[in-house]
Amino acid sequence: MDAEDIDSFREFARVQFESLRGLAYATCGDWQTAEDAVAGSLAKLYLRWDRVSSPEAYARTMVVRSAIREKRRPWRRERSAGDALPDVAGPDLSGDVDERLRLRAALGHVPPRQRAVLVLRFLEGLSVEETAEILGCRTGTVKSQSSRGLETLRAVLAAEDITLREEEGNTHVVSRSGRVAVDAGAGAGAADNHG
Repeated sequence: MDAEDIDSFREFARVQFESLRGLAYATCGDWQTAEDAVAGSLAKLYLRWDRVSSPEAYARTMVVRSAIREKRRPWRRERSAGDALPDVAGPDLSGDVDERLRLRAALGHVPPRQRAVLVLRFLEGLSVEETAEILGCRTGTVKSQSSRGLETLRAVLAAEDITLREEEGNTHVVSRSGRVAVDAGAGAGAADNHG
């Protein structure tokens, strides 16, 4: 790899690191695991940099797959004594942070593969076909994983008195006192305050 390629890779990694880390975190639910997934994926991308035609798509695919793999590793399931202490999140007066914490906690109960589908489809706003390509599976698998993941998410949220319901023009709405809505077609940042 020549100096120009090295510089372009460095710039890519600098610009994309935070968004890739956020994607990995949304997929696996752990910041350290997310950073490991991004670091490993960027290392692999570096070796293939001159042969990759779409580095953004390649990096996103590698990060999601790596985050899923990292969560399945046996040592990731081990917990230190410090993890036995519960994290207690206090309510946020604005409501937005509180709702995001509840949704993030609920996503933690969804199996990794289904969570990856939900994150790619509803947070990243990718189509069924794009999600299938990133995860290396068929579109039918994406649809069934999406359905099962939403079912699990609904069950967890229902236990906390948060419901997913359908509204006209807004496929998946998350509501707790009518405050947060997630639009399946809007992609990232689709949470709206409904006061």
